Amino acid sequence: MADMLLHFLLVLVMPPLLLGVIGKTKAAFAGRVGAPYLQPYYDLARLFRKGVVISDTTTWVFKAGPVITLAATMIAALLIPFGKHAAPISFDGDMVLFAYLFALGRFFTTSAALDTGSSFEGMGSAREVTFSCLAEPTLFFALITLTRLSGSLSLTPMLNYVTLPLWADTGAALLLMLAGIFVVLLAENSRIPFDDPNTHLELTMIHEVMVLDHSGPYFGAILYGASVKLFLLGALFVNLAIPFSSGNTYLDWLLFVACMVALAVSIGVVESVMARLRLIRVPQLLVAAMILTAFSLVLVVR
Repeated sequence: MADMLLHFLLVLVMPPLLLGVIGKTKAAFAGRVGAPYLQPYYDLARLFRKGVVISDTTTWVFKAGPVITLAATMIAALLIPFGKHAAPISFDGDMVLFAYLFALGRFFTTSAALDTGSSFEGMGSAREVTFSCLAEPTLFFALITLTRLSGSLSLTPMLNYVTLPLWADTGAALLLMLAGIFVVLLAENSRIPFDDPNTHLELTMIHEVMVLDHSGPYFGAILYGASVKLFLLGALFVNLAIPFSSGNTYLDWLLFVACMVALAVSIGVVESVMARLRLIRVPQLLVAAMILTAFSLVLVVR
């Protein structure tokens, strides 16, 4: 019960902190002090207190998009284990549900953007679904590889199977898988080099351009859902990259939190040392990530 409560607490509280750590890391690289680590929490609180402006041309889809997207992401949070602790919900095939809950959220986000009738938001939606079509196979190749190794179709036993002896035996395949998942992590969360979450130039945006017409609590739900999605894909990466446990339950939780913060710092470093790719280069990088995870599957098939 204590593990389940900690699981829920981390899902609810920690995701915005990752955004604060990323922002602080980027500020340090630029020689600035930067916003406080807790700035994302302040921003969310301000948005949830604001009113809402809704265009007369929109329908119920526009209002449902942020709510359904956040709900789907929170359900996905119940399926993935944090560290070596079991997820609150686990069953055979939950890895498919985990992946397609993100797809459900993406569908309603793009539908809400298209519902506005804006050409800019239509452009961002087209880019979002195009890049996701290339990122999704990478995730499934990684999950199939883990299924082959663990013999399970459930995320909890699948990820808990990744231990130091497994790294010693199939380290090359796991490294290729980690590289592919990290690329998907950046692409699915619209981070540099795929997108710049801080820009407001419509011709260069992907995710941000889709939510230009949302405001108040709806926009807050979108930002919070995006941070939870970053947290969950980061948890998937950390579960694979840190295959050991201390034997102490609470120390394992602290290790997981520390690794998530370290991952946020690494994302901030990547965004500080790289520039945003040209749009024609983005599919090439996503295809390369897919090939890496496909090779990882080839290496474990005997």
